[in-house]
Amino acid sequence: MVAILPTETGHPMTGLSGNVGGVRTDRLVAILLLLQRREQVTAAEVSRELEVSERTARRDLDALAMAGVPVYSMQGRGGGWRLVGGARTDLSGLTESEVRALFLVAGPASAATPAVKAALRKLVQALPEPFRVQAEAAASSLVMDPGRWGSGRFEARPPRFLDELQNAVIRGVQVRLGYVDSTGVETERTVHPLGIVAKGPSWYLVSHTETGRRTFRIDRVSSTEPTGDPVHRPADFDLAASWREIADEIDRKRSPLEIQALCTPDWIGRLRMMLGGRLEVGGPTSDGRIEVVIRGYNEYALAGELAGLVEWLEVIGPPGVRDHLVSIGNALVERYG
Repeated sequence: MVAILPTETGHPMTGLSGNVGGVRTDRLVAILLLLQRREQVTAAEVSRELEVSERTARRDLDALAMAGVPVYSMQGRGGGWRLVGGARTDLSGLTESEVRALFLVAGPASAATPAVKAALRKLVQALPEPFRVQAEAAASSLVMDPGRWGSGRFEARPPRFLDELQNAVIRGVQVRLGYVDSTGVETERTVHPLGIVAKGPSWYLVSHTETGRRTFRIDRVSSTEPTGDPVHRPADFDLAASWREIADEIDRKRSPLEIQALCTPDWIGRLRMMLGGRLEVGGPTSDGRIEVVIRGYNEYALAGELAGLVEWLEVIGPPGVRDHLVSIGNALVERYG
């Protein structure tokens, strides 16, 4: 038997090159997994499963044998293709961690192409049951949110306990978590890991705790100890949807003030680039301008941020922001007039 490992290109390999005699490696892996699940397959069955012609299916089966995989054909009625010895439980030496690594590229956070993701999702169905559960968990354990909070330095190195926490998410086990909060106070608690989120350069653990859903910055985690107890995961939990709620709540806390303004249409695009998620665009007014809502931290900071846009943007309220704009304008006139 041969081991299947994920490669840097995102394709699973069996000691084969990316293509074997013009045959896609992901199809060869799919066929190998089918053989281990069913013991015997026909070219017609492979054709239906992989949505290729029977001629292509036969060529792929021949390519497996040529690549050194111990597969052979049985002719006649009731014939088909089998693995030597009928081995089907060790998944050709693929370990659970290798399965998880392979199927991480099938999830929503992956940079893999849609075609590769689709192929890997199909492969899940060919896995033995214990492997399939963890493969599916791996595919839904991570969300990538490319936006950033603030303008701090970019830290590309993954945090220390990222692998341990993602493993706990995939295995579905509770963790005794040591955590240092923003004030430097260290605590310990037992959490139910539900998913990992990469937000720009920062990594977060989304968990259920005895006080409800909580989010932890993984770079502040000081220790992890799996308890072995199963995670209590809500049946309708969706990591991506949950993160959208969390991110919206954090954005509101970071930018509690809202101002109303009117913007010329040709500057809406510039505002989007400047403000990102802090900008909400409404409808047009009778004079052709566009209603917008802008969020910020406080009135003076927002006034300073928008003072240079007076030619294209008119702040309607609140009055405090308009007062700060007047003060800034008077100061500019006094200094440069």
